[in-house]
Amino acid sequence: MAQQEVSILDKLGVGIGYKTSHTKTVTEADIVLTAGISGDFNPIHVNEEYAKKTFFGGRIAHGVFSLLLLSTAMAKYPGLVIFLSQSVKFMKPVKIGDTVTAIAEVIDARKDKGIITIKNTCLNQRGEVVVEGEAACRLYAPPA
Repeated sequence: MAQQEVSILDKLGVGIGYKTSHTKTVTEADIVLTAGISGDFNPIHVNEEYAKKTFFGGRIAHGVFSLLLLSTAMAKYPGLVIFLSQSVKFMKPVKIGDTVTAIAEVIDARKDKGIITIKNTCLNQRGEVVVEGEAACRLYAPPA
């Protein structure tokens, strides 16, 4: 009788319900660095006088900033984590001084391929959902 191979997800202890998170308070430096790295100098992010005149009432963080926090949460999964896809909805603005917690929870697992589907949520310090979405990652054994 042939011995069945153990999936990488079982080896790593990752299954439905497995969860990681990452928390960060947004700073002025975060906004400046995100603008510099991305080239996105939209005044809603970098010009307080302009942003005060908008319905946001002030500057907001780049949407990609919350996605970076989600990426960090997903990178905390065990093994070699390869990001495959992401869908996202921006629900509320994130401002300087907000503390954002990015949560990555496995909601589906393809053990034969080592691919996990992840529910992504970012909450602010008031527990409000600021970003929600879904991602897929493939997990591999870490390099020896």
